[in-house]
Amino acid sequence: MLKSHCRGNQGRRTQRGDRAGEGFVSVDQSNLNGGGDGRDIFDITIIGAGPTGLFAAFYASLRGARTQVIDALEEVGGALTAIYPEKYIYDVIGFPKILAKDFVAACDEQARQGTAEIHLNEAVLELARGDDGVIRLGTTRGTRWSRTVIVCAGVGAFEPKRVDVPGIAELEGRGVHYFAKRVEDFRDRDVVIVGGGDSAVDWAVTLEPIARSVRLIHRSKFRAHEATVRQLHESTVQLHYPGCETTAVHAGDDGRLQRLTFKNAAGDETTVPADELIVAIGFVADLGPLKSWGFELQRNQIVVDKITMATNVPGVFAAGDVAWYPAKFKLIATGAAEAVTAVNHAVTHYDPKARLDAGHSTAIMEKREKEMFEPANAGSPV
Repeated sequence: MLKSHCRGNQGRRTQRGDRAGEGFVSVDQSNLNGGGDGRDIFDITIIGAGPTGLFAAFYASLRGARTQVIDALEEVGGALTAIYPEKYIYDVIGFPKILAKDFVAACDEQARQGTAEIHLNEAVLELARGDDGVIRLGTTRGTRWSRTVIVCAGVGAFEPKRVDVPGIAELEGRGVHYFAKRVEDFRDRDVVIVGGGDSAVDWAVTLEPIARSVRLIHRSKFRAHEATVRQLHESTVQLHYPGCETTAVHAGDDGRLQRLTFKNAAGDETTVPADELIVAIGFVADLGPLKSWGFELQRNQIVVDKITMATNVPGVFAAGDVAWYPAKFKLIATGAAEAVTAVNHAVTHYDPKARLDAGHSTAIMEKREKEMFEPANAGSPV
């Protein structure tokens, strides 16, 4: 975890936690620090350290904002790390395909280039805006203060939907998986996957080259990306759909899953070998405490202004899967664009004199480097 430093009315220095270097900011911004009452006030606080939150942290540092990131999980990456670190991602800019864990590592490295402080294993429980406009965040580790907040909480807390089959709960961790994280765990195994969405189809395609056998059982038509479904049909994965569902699981003498029984649309039952069962029928998402913070909600998302990414709570913005507006696309790529919009408008919220558009990153970095290495007496009379 990166260390937090209380600065009060002191002149602000750059800080990169456990990494060497000066970061992006080299100018004194003491006029924007705490108000002398002991509060350590950040310019921007980002709730969530998934890809969108990490990119928001990077871009906020690029804008010169004193930034902190808070996430309840023990690792950065959000769902990519918690659910499918070894699945390939195909729809992010610049990568034909990349493992989720590798993409997260790159996002983390980028975020830590700047000055953002990242606090993990810390949940935000309360959000309240004071009369002075400063936002108080009550967390599981105390109280934090910020001029603005960007919520990048993804879908919030998530629990997997479970299959209602007798005896399956006792086999969780003994061959039954709701979170499949390591591809190698399935090498040379008879694998059965239940589900028909992106996660189920992706796992089937990913495991087909290394598993002894892969079967996919689904009650309806596949809802995954068209290209992946086409790849699935061209593979050796044994498909049992539509109208098929699991009816029984059977353990061996060692107490692990050994066989599985499913029925087809006609009601005929078939029992097949099953060393490993991946249940990928979706998750139940819950925004948790966020629901009580006064946001306008659309189902399980926060309604935002599409132009600014602002919520109905002044000084609070949202980006990524948690944000909702008409014609919203839940993609990492769109989350990155929303993060840029949210950061820029957050900057002008706490500093109305700041430019909304800071320009291209190359120009920003060249200007910063010039300021950093320019002799102290440059421009003074000789």
